[in-house]
Amino acid sequence: MQEKIFKGIFALCALLSIFAVLMICFFLFVNAIPTISQIGPFDFLFGMDWYPIERIFGIFPMIIGSFYVTALAILIGVPLGVLSAIYLSRFASKKEKKYILPAIELLGAIPSVVYGFFGLVVIVPLLATIFSGIPGKSVLAAALILSIMILPTIILVSKAAIDALPESYYEGALALGASKERSVFFALIPAAKSGILASVILGVGRAIGEAMAVIMVAGNQVQLPTSVLEGVRTLTTNIVLEMGYAQDLHREVLIANAVVLFVFILIINTCFNALKKEAK
Repeated sequence: MQEKIFKGIFALCALLSIFAVLMICFFLFVNAIPTISQIGPFDFLFGMDWYPIERIFGIFPMIIGSFYVTALAILIGVPLGVLSAIYLSRFASKKEKKYILPAIELLGAIPSVVYGFFGLVVIVPLLATIFSGIPGKSVLAAALILSIMILPTIILVSKAAIDALPESYYEGALALGASKERSVFFALIPAAKSGILASVILGVGRAIGEAMAVIMVAGNQVQLPTSVLEGVRTLTTNIVLEMGYAQDLHREVLIANAVVLFVFILIINTCFNALKKEAK
């Protein structure tokens, strides 16, 4: 009887999760599809200008801005995170783990607005000093903040994936004459690819969906950036900046903006999941 009760509770929780996702999708698409049809899908998705007062709504610069910021954050954060996970799993001593792991967990618990404030008072002035003649708020500043924010997720999940491997993988490589480093990189890491890709998926999801930290350091300029040192506005920051005062068509367009972001995340996650399945 206990097993049946708990099985029912678990099934109910799973159904509630699915129901929540479906309700979010229903709300977004029901409100967005008529709006996109009214503006015109091509003008909305590929329009270069954003003037809500004049009812001109083109989000292409924000799509490109989101892609640039996320891609650069992944290029910086993923190698750092995976290499840190390898070090903690196979090379760090127990004493080092005692201090490093709590610090990483604390890094994941810091609110995003604190990251944004750190970027505003440290990273932005630093970039302005290094690259003279620029304001500092840029794609690079946003990507650096996001790369720090996704590190805890990538490190902890990747470390768990490596730790879960049978010890025989490592010992077998050593027995065949491989060094400790080769055993880790050529025996353990390929075997843990699925878990490492899962950590990357979670990190990418946070990077794309982050708004508060990005809004403080990205510059929020509606333009196609030609350099990582130029300001940019992402899809998430566009919603946060204007939803507070948006009305009528403007408000509906911001909901359509959220749908584009939702589809963007869905496509990326689908691609990573396909890679994850191939890695198994």
